Amino acid sequence: MNRYVISLIKKDLLLELRQQYTLYGIFLYVASTIFVIYITMGQPEEQVWNAMFWVVQLFVAVNAVAKSFLQESKGRMLYFYSIAGARDFVLSKIVFNGLLMMVMTLLSVGLFAVLLGNPVYNMAQFIGLAMLGGLGLSFTFTFLAAIAAKAQQQAALMAVMGFPIIVPQLLLLGKVSKIAFSPALFTGLLPFVGLLLAFDVLIIVLALILFPFLWKD
Repeated sequence: MNRYVISLIKKDLLLELRQQYTLYGIFLYVASTIFVIYITMGQPEEQVWNAMFWVVQLFVAVNAVAKSFLQESKGRMLYFYSIAGARDFVLSKIVFNGLLMMVMTLLSVGLFAVLLGNPVYNMAQFIGLAMLGGLGLSFTFTFLAAIAAKAQQQAALMAVMGFPIIVPQLLLLGKVSKIAFSPALFTGLLPFVGLLLAFDVLIIVLALILFPFLWKD
């Protein structure tokens, strides 16, 4: 990463720290959502636990990550256009949102284990898969937010574009993460991890290729 990317990441971090109500709002959203699940379902069985975890991760990604481009004004975008390149700008958003989503993932796993019980046999394996899945969701919604930011119907466009992309990804994450709930030793995890990593790399490459065309608009 060059100095422009690092400077833009620091800018986003400082904005989040100054506007603490936004960050605390996301934390409150995660905690309240999991608490509502606890009130209504208690401590569910492992399949329901796993499914609810990824549903919460999806909505956390929408609320925490998708706003990254939507909150940028035209004047601010023009300023960034004058000091940095398109690839530097979108890469900084991808990295920052990925770090933010990793924090939210750890928070979600902790609250799920405390409130909804811990049916996971291999917690380290599940946390690794959750972090990898959270990064994939953040990369996807960052890319979609970059496209939707240039349209007038931003929220609707993100929903339309995101549905066919997110659903297969969530199905894969839900199926792969079931491995961590089994006490049996599973040795065929590497191909699934490679598939998730390949999907993340594909999203980043598409963002770096396509965003410069949006940047010029």
